[in-house]
Amino acid sequence: MSKKLQITDDLEALLNTLPEEVVAAIRETEDTDNLLEVILDLGRVPTARFVDGEVILSETDVTRAQIDHVVQQLGDIDADNRAGLERTLHRISAIRNRRQEIVGLTCRVGRAVYGTSDIIEDIINAGKSILLLGRPGVGKTTMLREAARILADNKRVVIVDTSNEIGGDGDVPHPAVGRARRMQVATPSLQHEVMIEAVENHNPEVIVIDEIGRQQEAEAARTIGERGVQLVGTAHGNTLDNLMLNPTLSDLIGGIESVTLSDDEARRRGTQKTVLERRSPPTFDVLIEIQQRDRLSIHLDIAAAVDALLRGFPLPAEIRTRDAEGQIRVEKEQASPVPGARRGGDSLGTRGALRLSNGPEIASRPRSSSRKNLKMTRIFAYGVAQNRLRTAISQLRVPAEVVRDTSEADVFVTLRSHYRKRQQSVMDAERRGMPVYVLRANTSTQVRKFLSDLFALSDDFSAGDDVEDIKNETQDAIAAVLNGERWVDLPSGSATVRRIQHEMARSAELTSHSYGKEPRRHVRIFRE
Repeated sequence: MSKKLQITDDLEALLNTLPEEVVAAIRETEDTDNLLEVILDLGRVPTARFVDGEVILSETDVTRAQIDHVVQQLGDIDADNRAGLERTLHRISAIRNRRQEIVGLTCRVGRAVYGTSDIIEDIINAGKSILLLGRPGVGKTTMLREAARILADNKRVVIVDTSNEIGGDGDVPHPAVGRARRMQVATPSLQHEVMIEAVENHNPEVIVIDEIGRQQEAEAARTIGERGVQLVGTAHGNTLDNLMLNPTLSDLIGGIESVTLSDDEARRRGTQKTVLERRSPPTFDVLIEIQQRDRLSIHLDIAAAVDALLRGFPLPAEIRTRDAEGQIRVEKEQASPVPGARRGGDSLGTRGALRLSNGPEIASRPRSSSRKNLKMTRIFAYGVAQNRLRTAISQLRVPAEVVRDTSEADVFVTLRSHYRKRQQSVMDAERRGMPVYVLRANTSTQVRKFLSDLFALSDDFSAGDDVEDIKNETQDAIAAVLNGERWVDLPSGSATVRRIQHEMARSAELTSHSYGKEPRRHVRIFRE
């Protein structure tokens, strides 16, 4: 059934701030419903940007008096050179000269469009964290605002509104956000602090964020996600490829790192010696590329999409469109291997196979939670603690044994430090064609991850993490802090582990933050 969109724009409030001659020219276009923004630059003709192009509003250049006229009606302009009109969604952005005088204004029309999120309402209500991408003016903030309103009907929603684009200017949020609460940000550089404050002070189930653009904000988003809070946000970029190439924001999708293979391994795969892999679990579950206002490209599993793209065989995205009658169509994108790509190519999107999370070898078998019918595997450990390896084998219940001679082994596992030094045992294993796995560190977590990937086990709980041990360890840390310790750092663990730790700390009315980068990211518990 088609659904008619309801649009509220309070356009008159914006027009009342503009020079009369400019307003008259806008009204003469008879196309105010499609007006996007008005441009006033000193010494240039005023222009209006519409959905389908630009219109010159006057042959007379904009004067200093006209710019001052608009500025005087705005009041204070924030540190990010933005201002708004109270109880509306309009935004006026200033351009300054070197003397900090305003010489240009971009007056953007803010519209609350009710019903625009019906195209992704099923994803919104599924409780998944959603990241929206799209060029300026394509409707990211409009969809974000709608998502906040829908979620607020049944959940505790807090909007971190840095530029007041979501909830509008003034102390009272715009009705378009429904029951969602709104936290304003004093300066853009403090957005990450307000994000954390929102979680610690207001107990939200959902955090809504517009324009994640800095490293601190990406890290804050990861911390929030690890605490079990649903995230809905936007970021700069048009496609998944763009995001993977952005060193600041790639952490939102798990981060990308390069891995160096041995000569033999690279030759076996037919790849360059350097390949790319995803570093950690993504902060967001779903990525939505807003190609046009009524056309979306959706990656329902960001982790799988990134891994496939790094292998050079991208997964087909889900394409959703809305026609003129409001009918929504869902279809699969026609995806094919990147032209000229090999498994393990040499450029982003074509660099071959995703290596194991703890070594350069690839697991080509499909993931399975079943341990039946697994072949017995003999493992030679060089530099890796054999007691940890045997313990992990027992915990994961996999058919493996540790052998003392490489001639008896099916698999060779070592540490990165030994591998880089090209120890004789490593070189002998490679010459024999034996799979060589390289661990970053001699830790129980790395050993469990190695076995999990070797046997292609399910990733449901990060390769055999023991929930009871984790809870006991966290409880001990909580007790220590309650008994006077300033803080306690817990061992590094998966995102799932950290989520449990954060929840337990919150239940004990303590504060917890995540520090570091994968795979050594850990939780610290402390008092305020």
